Amino acid sequence: MKISFVIPAYNEEKFLRPCLQSILDEARAASHLVEIIVVNNASTDSTKQVALSFPGVIVVDELKKGLTHARVAGFRAATGDLVANLDADSMLTPGWINNVVNQFLRRPQLVAVSGPVIYHDMSLGSNLLIRIYYYAAYVNYFLNRLLFRVCVLAQGSNLTVKKFALDKIGGYNDKIVFYGEDTELGRRISKIGPVLFTFKIPIYTSGRRFYSEGLIVTGFNYALNFFWINLFRRPYHQVYTDVRQQTEKTATTNMGTLNSTLTAIIIIVAIWSGVFLFYGARTSTAAALGSRIHTIEIKGRHSWIVRSVNHAYHKTTANINKRIDRR
Repeated sequence: MKISFVIPAYNEEKFLRPCLQSILDEARAASHLVEIIVVNNASTDSTKQVALSFPGVIVVDELKKGLTHARVAGFRAATGDLVANLDADSMLTPGWINNVVNQFLRRPQLVAVSGPVIYHDMSLGSNLLIRIYYYAAYVNYFLNRLLFRVCVLAQGSNLTVKKFALDKIGGYNDKIVFYGEDTELGRRISKIGPVLFTFKIPIYTSGRRFYSEGLIVTGFNYALNFFWINLFRRPYHQVYTDVRQQTEKTATTNMGTLNSTLTAIIIIVAIWSGVFLFYGARTSTAAALGSRIHTIEIKGRHSWIVRSVNHAYHKTTANINKRIDRR
């Protein structure tokens, strides 16, 4: 199976070299064919020259600036069975290529696989908060799939799709500028087959957007657009900040201890409020209709949060099923 990496790059001379090197290092250790495509998206620095300095790397020029325009150009040039979206400031983790391709080989019905990112230049505490954010999104994804049969979880900078499926849905939506493009794509492609999110295929990336806009603002913007796409089929924000230079790391970096603690508390409270709200609505509806509830497990690496959610769900469904059976 051949995998094509598509890397949109606008003025990325600083980050592109380690990104490409990480792919080439992994390609040498992988047992699958690899194609690397850098989309030079109207860069005014030496991005194109950096890309061309790596033997075998294909450079495509896209003069219309924008993330989705660059993705479209790269997709058209790709010849692989799989198309892997990767940002220019990202790097692969060891074994990433084999792990991703094997997901598709083990489950041929899959049309897309996505995973989380690890911010290599941010503190452990900040990465912990971001991991909690992922868990919250994962729980929300599970509940929405359970209750409404909608919603996908896809990380745009760590998303690999089958090319035939992407062709079938008409490719990327270039009307979406930035926010929500991954969720929108995931929703459409999920009509062709399953979309898997797994914590087993992380990648490294920079935290430059968090340093520029702040952890809380950035997280809120991503979450808001995730929900907006799922609810209204369009992103909330039509514009975005073009972050290319990491701002100076100050003592607070917009992520002081107090803000981090408050954010963690708010997220945890929101998770559990949502869990009990949705479970309550589902069990009340089931009781009214007199129908049994079928339990569903969250698949993947079970953190304490995930295990707790599963335990609460199974206990709730067991109780309501007993009441229904007595009727």
